[in-house]
Amino acid sequence: MRQQSYLARLLASAAMSVMLASGLGGCQTTGVPDITGSLGAKANTNSASDPNQAAEVYGERFRANPKDADAALKYGQALRAIGQRAQAVAVLERAAILNPGNKAVLAGWGRALADNGQSQQAFDVLSRAHTPANPDWRILSVQGTTLDKLGRHDEARRYYDSALRIAPDEPSVLSNLGMSYVLTKELPKAEEVLRRAYASARADSRIRQNLALVVGLQGRFDEAESIVKADLPADEAEANVAYLKQMLGRGGNARAGAGDVLAQGARKS
Repeated sequence: MRQQSYLARLLASAAMSVMLASGLGGCQTTGVPDITGSLGAKANTNSASDPNQAAEVYGERFRANPKDADAALKYGQALRAIGQRAQAVAVLERAAILNPGNKAVLAGWGRALADNGQSQQAFDVLSRAHTPANPDWRILSVQGTTLDKLGRHDEARRYYDSALRIAPDEPSVLSNLGMSYVLTKELPKAEEVLRRAYASARADSRIRQNLALVVGLQGRFDEAESIVKADLPADEAEANVAYLKQMLGRGGNARAGAGDVLAQGARKS
């Protein structure tokens, strides 16, 4: 049970925050957190390049007109980017109340709830953000991640499968599915799925790092290191290797087996 708890925390920080790939209006950061794509409004790149500036700009717009759904979505996105997750939830909840039935706002609110660790409420809100007659694969994928966080892995995988029927071989969904298998310690299966995601021309660096993490957890650190360094400038490659070592809990013993990594994590917890 302790190992399961450690894995959940490791993945929350390493790849999911909802694990997890292809979500709803996310900001990309270095490392592997929040593997989200976008759903709903995207922030203007000029002001959103600095999330603090974006929070100030869209915060003023939102306070001036709380019914402005676009401002609320971009403000919530900026708040998430600067780590103010509870405030993002509050902003988007208010926007959802003032814009009943606005599915983009519901999606943004659900994503903020997922970021804030409110998995069951996130799942419920996201269920209102699309319909069975018009499902959204991105929402289905994030719903899968909330179910994984709740320990309902078989159910989560049904959501990923539904998403993949709509968007076949979508790498972000495959990445979420792969990380779901990590949560149940099915590492070879996780690696197989993540290699499918990584083979896609649309795979990004976060999927690369998920794959490296899973390879490293199986004790093949040299291979994991080569994955995170591939096709990257030297300074970025070394930063990624350092991050991978940190996530694997290796420190100076980078070649420890995956079992030792999990045992170390259980002792720390």
